[in-house]
Amino acid sequence: MKLKFIDLFAGIGGIRKGLELAAVAAGYEPICVFTSEIKPYAVDVLKQNHPDEKINGDITQIEAESIPDFDVLCAGFPCQAFSAAGNRKGFADTRGTLFFDVERILLAKKPKGFILENVEGLVNHDKGKTLKTILQHLEAIGYKVSYEVLNSKFFGVPQERKRIYIVGSFKNQIDLSGFPIVEKNLGEILETGLMTLDTPFTKLLLSKFSIPELYGKSIKDKRGGKNNIHSWDIELKGAVSKDEKTLLNLILTERRKRKWAEIYGIDWMDGMPLTLEMIASFYKGKRVKPLLEGLVKKGYLVSEHPKRKVTTTDKSGNSVTERKQDTSLPKGYNIVTGKLSFEINKILDPNNIAPTLVAMDMQKLVVVDGQGLRRLTLREGLRLFGYPEEYKFDVSEKNGFDLLGNTVVVPVIKAVCSRLLMDL
Repeated sequence: MKLKFIDLFAGIGGIRKGLELAAVAAGYEPICVFTSEIKPYAVDVLKQNHPDEKINGDITQIEAESIPDFDVLCAGFPCQAFSAAGNRKGFADTRGTLFFDVERILLAKKPKGFILENVEGLVNHDKGKTLKTILQHLEAIGYKVSYEVLNSKFFGVPQERKRIYIVGSFKNQIDLSGFPIVEKNLGEILETGLMTLDTPFTKLLLSKFSIPELYGKSIKDKRGGKNNIHSWDIELKGAVSKDEKTLLNLILTERRKRKWAEIYGIDWMDGMPLTLEMIASFYKGKRVKPLLEGLVKKGYLVSEHPKRKVTTTDKSGNSVTERKQDTSLPKGYNIVTGKLSFEINKILDPNNIAPTLVAMDMQKLVVVDGQGLRRLTLREGLRLFGYPEEYKFDVSEKNGFDLLGNTVVVPVIKAVCSRLLMDL
């Protein structure tokens, strides 16, 4: 039996690969009759793995009638519009409207079924209205639609990654519950004996902490807690006295409390500057002002005004709310928390699983190798998404991690597609 399918917003072909594996297991010969992708280095990967196929460009410019007939539509339509990592504008965002290109192709071609994948944030976006709209449009075509949020860590992939999977068929609703649980830890997919990092930052880190102490630690100044290492813990910006460290840890916690916003007369935000008087109310040590000024000079603290919400109108006429420093309010002291400020963002624990991997910070994740630290390899990255070992991925490290952060988890797709194919 031949199973013809199309792959929209294909990325590096993860949904396709999962469907192909499920199809072969079910006795089908999978045949991709149409692929669409616009990112150049994603197209390169698709061509590496499918050299004899044409990769089509922008789907918004392609007439549905020009697409060959097919049985299953696959689409990981862009998720930034619904993602907590994006601006969550949903259908107000051009990328959000790309769902309607999926809809027009389903309307024109009426395939037997489809599988869609998106971020978990789609479930609650706009209080559930966005997902409701999507489901209503799919059901209006005549499909019996079901969806489920599934976590890759239960499908043999050592990564915490929750995604929504939406499937439909003309026959029955597909049951997406009760999948067998398969778990792995990170150590099972890591290589060993590779070159480790030899930078001033890693040397400093390893001089302050033993290898076992680093397992699972994040390196950031934004949060407290036992699993975070701060810049002052490794004295990254200069030596820190016991009193200075105590003061920094107190400010780190206190700056997140809502009561300070009420005193300022502004809307609360997570991490506000605190005035000398505010700090003196909870820091009982001596010489607090010289300590604060010294920490500003070293770069651990910044002196700034608190931020107030300001609403403006962009070029398209949409209301945009942002935070801007209110110079009418007194300056305070705040922790310096640049986004992804440090060379390393997190040291992964080989006895555990990886957090949800996203494109913008994958290059800042490291693993322990022997007595050193190194970045993940691209092959390890592919394994964290369940790609087969033979999958070709000849791209730069920067482009490779960008592609991986936006790809799908192949074993979850295979499991979902197996259920879908039983009903075609």
